[in-house]
Amino acid sequence: MAEPAEKRLKSSLPTCRAHRSSAGSRAGHNLQAAVEEALCGVSSLLWDGAYRLQALAKVFERDDVALPRVASFFHQEALKHEEEAEAMLGYLAERGGNYCGKDIQKPSCEAVCAVLPALDLLLLQLQEEVGVLVELSQLARSHGDPHTASVVKSHFLTPRVDRLKVLGDLLTCARRVGCTNGPTGGLGEFLLNELQEELTR
Repeated sequence: MAEPAEKRLKSSLPTCRAHRSSAGSRAGHNLQAAVEEALCGVSSLLWDGAYRLQALAKVFERDDVALPRVASFFHQEALKHEEEAEAMLGYLAERGGNYCGKDIQKPSCEAVCAVLPALDLLLLQLQEEVGVLVELSQLARSHGDPHTASVVKSHFLTPRVDRLKVLGDLLTCARRVGCTNGPTGGLGEFLLNELQEELTR
């Protein structure tokens, strides 16, 4: 009689359906299959996020919107996401794990054409990533991998919490100066673009 399949808890961690585990590899450094698969899935999530942020940056470079500092802010966020995705892939390779690239889907932000919805979208993305990274850290700890838990917390989770604070301040300022959800920008968008220090970090 065959043993029952291992029961999996419901999780928001992105998984890699076609993951090729490195369990039999001699290069693997005590990397559990579940942790390896989660690292692979989270890396793909970060690449998706970087692509979405690049698409949002392009919105604010259009001649009918033209908010260059807002565009630069989203470009910088996209670069941070790319660097973090590469760092996570580097860590995965360092531990002897495999990365299975997946097709990056078209970002679902075509309808966004104003500052407030773009910032709200970034806020939701960062909050989702924080939740996923917390879960990844807990998964690593529960599988006896405190090193991965520590790396996830220090290199990926802590910087995101700081960025959430900056983004919260930016959203508050955007609402105070009168930014709207409408496609036609007004004085609020102009003031935010010209005066907000967070846009140049």
